[in-house]
Amino acid sequence: MTDTKPSLSSQDCLVAIMIAVSASDENILTSELITIQSIVNHLPIFSAYDVDRIKTVAAIVLDLLSEEDGLDALFGLIRDGLPDGLNETAYAVACDVAAADGKMGQEELLMLQEIRYELNVDRLHGAAIETAARARFRTLT
Repeated sequence: MTDTKPSLSSQDCLVAIMIAVSASDENILTSELITIQSIVNHLPIFSAYDVDRIKTVAAIVLDLLSEEDGLDALFGLIRDGLPDGLNETAYAVACDVAAADGKMGQEELLMLQEIRYELNVDRLHGAAIETAARARFRTLT
């Protein structure tokens, strides 16, 4: 019996987290996609990442989110592929995507709460990461 569960690299897991946050309100915005692309293009952790994988990872995430218990399956994949040392990084990129459009809706906030719980990110660390994301994406208007 073969295991047909896809495996994700550490970088794939970070992309999956960002896609999941973007899709959490069932409305993937251009500003969120641009933020994901910008993060992948600029953060050192993605320096050797094949950006063509973003589409593949997005398809996996969206397929899982359309299934019953798919979110649990997604977090299982992420826990399998993401080293513990990257949990706060994953939460930080998730917060950046959630803040990309200048507001965090209820669905995004619930997804962030779930990510923080599933990745065992300390509440105080999570609050600091959230505050930093809001500060980075604040506008003058």
